Amino acid sequence: MKMLLLGIWTLLALIPCSGTTEEIFEVSVWPNPALVKFGQSLTINCSTTCPDPGPSGIETFFKKTQLAKGPQWKEFLLEDITEDSVLQCFFSCAGVQKDAVLDITMYQPPEQVILDLQPEWVTTEEAFTVKCHVPSVAPLQSLTLTLLQGDQELHRKDFMSASAASQRAEVAVNVRAQRENDKCNFSCRAELDLSPQGGGLFHGSSATKELRIFGFPPPILEVEDAYPLAGTDVNVTCSGHVLTSPSPTLRLEGAPNLSAPGESAWLLFTAREEDDGRNLSCEASLEVQGRRLLKTTEIQLHVLYKPRFEESSCPGNQIWVEGMDQMLACIPEGNPAPALVCIWNGVIIDLDVPQKATQNHTGTYCCTATNQLGSVSKDIAVIVQGLHEGITSSTIFIIIISTLGMAVITITLYLNYQPCKRNRRKRAPRQREQNKDEESQFADIQAEECSSHYC
Repeated sequence: MKMLLLGIWTLLALIPCSGTTEEIFEVSVWPNPALVKFGQSLTINCSTTCPDPGPSGIETFFKKTQLAKGPQWKEFLLEDITEDSVLQCFFSCAGVQKDAVLDITMYQPPEQVILDLQPEWVTTEEAFTVKCHVPSVAPLQSLTLTLLQGDQELHRKDFMSASAASQRAEVAVNVRAQRENDKCNFSCRAELDLSPQGGGLFHGSSATKELRIFGFPPPILEVEDAYPLAGTDVNVTCSGHVLTSPSPTLRLEGAPNLSAPGESAWLLFTAREEDDGRNLSCEASLEVQGRRLLKTTEIQLHVLYKPRFEESSCPGNQIWVEGMDQMLACIPEGNPAPALVCIWNGVIIDLDVPQKATQNHTGTYCCTATNQLGSVSKDIAVIVQGLHEGITSSTIFIIIISTLGMAVITITLYLNYQPCKRNRRKRAPRQREQNKDEESQFADIQAEECSSHYC
């Protein structure tokens, strides 16, 4: 038994230990990490410390070509690298395989940086957008975009938190236009920092864009006298505001022609009473970047004229009905609005309070309208009628209408009445065999018949 155990131990001592073999060789790959520009090739070297290596190679989905090899190394060329990848380099030694991992990072510098102003022409206090985007850049997490207004930093954005799948590199900011922003230059700067991956710092800049600001306020409308007297001339001028740029085109209501850009529009007319309350307006139009902008200014004209009485608003003859609440109807015209005073039998009456009409209210009322330009008077004759007078008149009117109707019916019947002779011609002929005595007798009967019908 002792001899058997001794033999087993001797056999185990002669068998080489595999764990010792694993510890005595290493596998490495160069360069590590690897940084490759988009679409470029990469040369890598895969090596081992094993003195007598077995099978070896690399695993990658890129196109590969072996360039050279030695007892403990191999060199490969990877072509058309367009994305990040992980490569494995492996060697076997004494039946044991080891591998090394290579992280390949593809980068694309910000070669094209595009700035956009939306819109490029704005009015004062109008919001506009400054937008910058880079169509192709990688890795996105290493990018920083900075918007510049002149030399001043307007806004900065990094993409460190962007997902690996995101490929949209853009930044936008809204700005409210101020007058001092006119002709200000805007630009965008892109920075791709690859120093953490062993690379450098790449820069890219956009072309500058100029912002144009037109202060487009409403036009200035001037009336030489906004309160002219009727019959006097009114001079109206419309001009563009001094801040308006470029110059607008002006259209003044009533003016015969449209003004040329940058020129004022004017109108001269004689004020009439009918012009009181008329709105004078001027419209300024501006064509900017294919957009037509409009601004309008209005002024109301107040024509001053003496008081007057119109028959429609102050009838000279007025009829009141006895027992009914009545008011004197009289509204004068004039500007300024005239004050009205009406006198009856030497007493001033209140025109705003109705009064129950009696026969005593019959008479002539004198009304006087007065404003700063003068006064005018008018007599108004008032007749108070009793309630029965209205009923009698209505009854007479009905009788007259009825009589005329009966007369029309009588005349119509008379004109349509046919003479008796015509009736005799229409009768059927009698038999020729009748004798003359019978014909004479028939004629007598017809004569009697006509006589009975007032023929």
